[in-house]
Amino acid sequence: MEFTSFDIAQILQGTVVGDEKAVVNQLSKIEEGKPGTLSFLANPKYESYIYSTKATIVIVDKSFTPEKSLPEKLTLIKVDNAYESFARLLDYYNHLKNDKTGVEEPVFVAENVEIGKDVYIGAFTYIGKDSVIEDGVKIYPNTYIGDSVVIKKGTVIYAGCKLYSDTKIGVDCVIHAGVVLGADGFGFVPNSENQYNKVAQIGNVVIEDHVEIGANACIDRATLGSTVIKKGVKLDNLIQIAHNCEVGDNTVIASQTGIAGSTKIGKNCMFGGQVGIIGHIKIGDDVKIGAQSGVGKSLEDGEKVWGSPSFDFSLYQRSYVGFRKLPDLISRLNDLERELKKLKT
Repeated sequence: MEFTSFDIAQILQGTVVGDEKAVVNQLSKIEEGKPGTLSFLANPKYESYIYSTKATIVIVDKSFTPEKSLPEKLTLIKVDNAYESFARLLDYYNHLKNDKTGVEEPVFVAENVEIGKDVYIGAFTYIGKDSVIEDGVKIYPNTYIGDSVVIKKGTVIYAGCKLYSDTKIGVDCVIHAGVVLGADGFGFVPNSENQYNKVAQIGNVVIEDHVEIGANACIDRATLGSTVIKKGVKLDNLIQIAHNCEVGDNTVIASQTGIAGSTKIGKNCMFGGQVGIIGHIKIGDDVKIGAQSGVGKSLEDGEKVWGSPSFDFSLYQRSYVGFRKLPDLISRLNDLERELKKLKT
């Protein structure tokens, strides 16, 4: 796809400084710019590259004033916020690139399935009975959709996802490749023979609007009721969320985090990678948990914790400084013990 600087300025509501007919067909980092590419400058640390870049067009802030001569063939597009504008352009480009419609073959669609307008369904997809696929949904190949699943407007389901029966997905969600929604929760009861009887998991998974779930994440169905991921949540790859959990609005969770059953997480939280959280506790709103932390108790609104077991972030930092000094402290202690022995003799 080709765009002129005038086209891009129209999309971003920016101003062209240079050639309005300059054409680009690829994106690039400013330090790796080549003719025919579009880049951006947002971080002042990279300003030196704009004076030597070979990119055809660079998006800059309106406040940008060059300190020396720019490349002769370089065209600038000035906008209110270069980083946000470039992100918008990436989203726009991605939307155009993935703007597929139609039903490929072979696809299996069971009885009583509702399929809206402008839908894309990739080859080898299975859609179970009584499911609803609303307008503008895109389902990439090799996806399994069970019975009575609802996928609302504009949601994208990438290749190889498995959506078990009764899963509900909201508006404009993105579910990346390999995600499993609605597999059984880990529910077993020991019996008199010291074996485990399975507890039927008859609930479902509910994903609210504008949620993004990274590749190969797994969210288990509830034993009863629903496992709920609320509006605006962003989940990284390889995350496990167990049965009957709830994740609050706009919470962000990094890769390899595991959350045990029936834990309730508030809104606007931020969790680093490889966090482990036990079951049946409550995490308040605006909580921040550092990477590789192990959380074994409920946390109040606004708490910041780190470590395993986790505790107050600032206290953890101070404790870590002491931990790093332990070899030196042990060596000094041994020296003192030797000196004491000499004095006693």
